[in-house]
Amino acid sequence: MLILLPPSEGKTPADAGSPVDLAELSFPELTGARQEVAVALAAVSAQEDALSHLGVGASLVHEVSRNTRLAREPAAPAHSIYSGVLFDALGYQSLTTTQKRKADAVVVVVSGLWGAVGFADRIPAYRLSMSVGLPGTGKLASYWKPKLAEAVSPHTEGHLLVDCRSSTYAAAWAPEPERTVAVNVFTERDGVRKVVSHFAKHTRGELARQLLTRRGKDPQTPAQLAKAAGEKWTVELIAGTARKPHALNIILAD
Repeated sequence: MLILLPPSEGKTPADAGSPVDLAELSFPELTGARQEVAVALAAVSAQEDALSHLGVGASLVHEVSRNTRLAREPAAPAHSIYSGVLFDALGYQSLTTTQKRKADAVVVVVSGLWGAVGFADRIPAYRLSMSVGLPGTGKLASYWKPKLAEAVSPHTEGHLLVDCRSSTYAAAWAPEPERTVAVNVFTERDGVRKVVSHFAKHTRGELARQLLTRRGKDPQTPAQLAKAAGEKWTVELIAGTARKPHALNIILAD
């Protein structure tokens, strides 16, 4: 089992530590691409229109400024850099030592800057969405798609992929549909379902925690995943096709 997560928009900067070493990140085949994106991001972030180009407000000027010096910024494990609703619900720091080792082994975060990183990979805080286009790379989802397919796909063979990514990050890489289950979250009232972003992020984080902390074997099939999720939520499993992954719908009472 591998759990695919999107990054958080906001990051918690490391207080101290050595800078990122790209050669030590998971999926080293992506090193050249990571360097190219980092250089393009630094150039854009140094421009007068950086905030507009990156699609952020004036309150984030310090985060954008940090993009210009990522090679010198202190790095820390990805699980401590990424923060926000989903990662708070996952609650890495409150896991047991054994559960943390499992999280480090099975969680992969898909990123606009790094392509994909493991949960224990040391990275600096940065500001960049997968929806952004950079000079020389174009739209990042399109830039990363063939590179992730080549570098990451071989590492997923034999694993069930629990895809908790948002659509923005899912666009950057499409794993084999037969082994992938996309996680959707709905609220339901009087038979009417709605998608609510905040609840979706929180519940996907809770699902990741459920899979990291529950006893017994990890799910190896979509049906086993649905059974594991059904221990906590009302769920339904929609079978995939040759081109479309399976879907695990988690239904929350509104």
